[in-house]
Amino acid sequence: LIVIAIISFFLNEKIKSLLIKIILFLFFFVYLIEFYLISYEGFARTLTYYFKEGKGYEARSIMDKYNNLKQKDSQVKLIIRPQSHFKNTEKKLLPLSGISNSQTIHCNENGYYSIYQSDRYGFNNPDSEWDQKEIEYLLVGDSYVHSACVNRPNDITSVLRTLSNKSALNLGYGGNGPLLQYAGLREYLSKNVKNVLWFYYEGDDLFNLEISLKNKILNKYINDLNYSQNLKKLQPAIDNLNELNMSIKLKNNEKYDSEISKSKITNFIKLYSSRSKFFSKSDDKVLNKTEFSKILALAKNLALKNNSKFYFVYLPEYSRYKDNYDNTNYREVKKIVKQLQIPFIDIHTEVFEKEENPLNLFPFKLSGHLNVDGYKKVSEKIYKLTSDNK
Repeated sequence: LIVIAIISFFLNEKIKSLLIKIILFLFFFVYLIEFYLISYEGFARTLTYYFKEGKGYEARSIMDKYNNLKQKDSQVKLIIRPQSHFKNTEKKLLPLSGISNSQTIHCNENGYYSIYQSDRYGFNNPDSEWDQKEIEYLLVGDSYVHSACVNRPNDITSVLRTLSNKSALNLGYGGNGPLLQYAGLREYLSKNVKNVLWFYYEGDDLFNLEISLKNKILNKYINDLNYSQNLKKLQPAIDNLNELNMSIKLKNNEKYDSEISKSKITNFIKLYSSRSKFFSKSDDKVLNKTEFSKILALAKNLALKNNSKFYFVYLPEYSRYKDNYDNTNYREVKKIVKQLQIPFIDIHTEVFEKEENPLNLFPFKLSGHLNVDGYKKVSEKIYKLTSDNK
């Protein structure tokens, strides 16, 4: 603008007027694109859901949903991710699950908020699953295993339970990465588990691993094979710690909403969505081969020592089917898994590549987790491949 202003001194009035009009038009056009990018998904979800279901998409925030349900059930809770406890490095206890025995609000991507009754340890399971004599499947992973954003019985664990007509347990939680998953196995794996399904999500597992490696408690699981927090015996303390975090989250709600609003305005002015879509090529998902291999080997050995079969399930991300995708990490991860002689269940090739349009397995073909059909097809393939391997 400074350069154009200087040049304008040497232009006649007619050209100067034309130049100003061009600049104003370009500004208007660029911000029109930005507005489209930030509003498209919300509009598309709302419109598609209305024509498909004949009713309105639930557009309220999770806090509004919580306040509404709180009037009917005083014990309703929000999910509290393990990573939310990372900020306080002085804590001697690191929960790997949420608040136990509670109606828990999860998330909304399919037009409704998924809500589940947590089990005795704060995971998304019917509590009676812990009392079964034999557990056919034990799943560890992030929000996909946690069942975002669908209700039981449409999540992966429930579908496997139905297909096998046997018991299945879910240790997944949003934001988990390889190290948190391994810690979960160390704390909750029991002798009666037949198959351990280790889920890897290419979208953010490597990023989550880097964050987890900075946590002192989690590093103890790597460096000391006898280390344990004995979390099964500490659920009251886990609930108290999670309740504290939830109360802080609720108190900061108004401030948080205000910050989010300011952030949206700032991002709009800075053309954040346009720059991200058309110019940003950076990739923060750097594979830490040494730590990733070490953790995966520890998890496999733990399962084998427990007489459980160990499977690696690779989940692709939405952008793989929407944008130009760099599959360098995909090849490297697959190579590491093969070197460790772990059965590799590639959901990309086994499920998504066989779809005419892979985006059909995501909510309204937009970014997010899987829809009901997506979870079902992934579960069916896992069941088939693990059954064929028996």
